[in-house]
Amino acid sequence: MGRARPRLVCVGEIASAHGVRGQLKLRCFTAHPESILAYGPLLDEQGRELLRARIVGRWKSGVIVEAEGIGDRTAAELLRGRKLYVPRERLPALEEDEFYHVDLIGLEAVGPGGEPLGRVLAVQDFGAGELLEIGAERGHSFMVRFTRETVPEIDLEHGRITVRPPPEAAPTPRRARRSRSRETAS
Repeated sequence: MGRARPRLVCVGEIASAHGVRGQLKLRCFTAHPESILAYGPLLDEQGRELLRARIVGRWKSGVIVEAEGIGDRTAAELLRGRKLYVPRERLPALEEDEFYHVDLIGLEAVGPGGEPLGRVLAVQDFGAGELLEIGAERGHSFMVRFTRETVPEIDLEHGRITVRPPPEAAPTPRRARRSRSRETAS
């Protein structure tokens, strides 16, 4: 039996090369861009070490780093678009009512009466606060603001959240509609 792979959390991605000496621009998904390196080496999606780096500058979406083994622009360009991960257990403990996005995605969403609404598909933030996208894997989805009012209960232990979607966001059942064929008179 093999060892269980640690649960990984995406903390950033390699946006592009920077300069000609192999520096990389990292787009950071952490609260503070410079903390992306605080959790140890950055891993790929399989949990293999991808980068050991040090910060040498900042840019609008993150940090600029020098990484061991990346000595020129060509080597840096080959890494463009790669996601960067750390094991979940390396992340800091959270305060009450704080959650990592990865902990919310996949939770079963139910209405106040326990009626199934789908699963949390994604956590989005377009600048006006976080939204949960809820729906079926392949089907219709809807978004709700991630507030205490619309998401009054989060039960990570049992893998579910209670959602009170506002009427305009609530899912509506699909209705079949029979098409009418027009018969032509002769």
